[in-house]
Amino acid sequence: MSLTDFTAPWWFLLLLAVAALVAGYVLVQKTRRRRTLRFTNLELLERVAPKRQNTLRHIPAAALVLALVLLTIAMAGPTAEQRIPRNRATVLLVIDVSLSMEATDVAPTRLEAAKVAAKSFAKGLTPGVNLGLITFAGTATVLVAPTTDRAGVGKAIDNLKLAQSTATGEAIYAALQSIDGFSSVVSGPEGPPPARIVLMSDGKQTIPTESEDDPRGSFTAARAAAEREIPITTISFGTDDGVVEIEGRTQSVAVDDAAMEEIATLSGGDFYKAATAEQLRKVYDTLGEQIGYEIKRADASRPWLILGTILALLSAAGSLVFSQRLP
Repeated sequence: MSLTDFTAPWWFLLLLAVAALVAGYVLVQKTRRRRTLRFTNLELLERVAPKRQNTLRHIPAAALVLALVLLTIAMAGPTAEQRIPRNRATVLLVIDVSLSMEATDVAPTRLEAAKVAAKSFAKGLTPGVNLGLITFAGTATVLVAPTTDRAGVGKAIDNLKLAQSTATGEAIYAALQSIDGFSSVVSGPEGPPPARIVLMSDGKQTIPTESEDDPRGSFTAARAAAEREIPITTISFGTDDGVVEIEGRTQSVAVDDAAMEEIATLSGGDFYKAATAEQLRKVYDTLGEQIGYEIKRADASRPWLILGTILALLSAAGSLVFSQRLP
């Protein structure tokens, strides 16, 4: 702990007064001892006031000095890093509902496992976070605008339906538009609340078909998010062994980890891989901690104040026991 960890370090000047009290106490004790030795019969003094009693009578004074030191530290305003719930933030949960989410490599299906984990994530977010929900397949749909109503988000997750194609770029653009609209309404003197997109997908972009760098592609959208300082946390969900039946034909629907990681990198966000329902739940738990809380330096004087007060009371009690008076 350094002086920069205190809000009012000048209070430490009081320690000079505490040091002066200690010096004065020692001086008084030496003077008293000289007077006692000068006028008292030593043999009688040993019997009436044994050495152990002389030692114990200094305990209240030592406790009082320590109490003064602790109370001085408390007044100096110590701070410490503490995990504090966010009181304002915007999160858009973007979930892939393309037909590949019907794969059973994650039991019972990718989509059903995703629903359970997403509902748990929504329920666990701190009250200060406004959560919105977007689904995407061939197009993106804003099911729930950012809100603190977790019940509405949970109900929308329960009703997710599968559709064809995967337009990842459109989903990101829809999330950015939703964030812009919400921020323009709730923006205050401090500006709009910090925002983040959480994108969960299991497959490669299929719309547009050219490439992710297409003007409406996922990589281009990720760069647009970076320009607005809105990071995208991506979750690549599923395994390389996933298959689905489409129009009577079995098709492989392996996850596209590389594309999802690139989206996160381009936007300044984080990439996670989840191959099982349990891994997905753990990823969402981690995100809930990161999004719902922030680390700030906050007042930490309470423990010092409590200890100082307790020691002062013990000092007073000890003084009554050993010398029948208050210090």
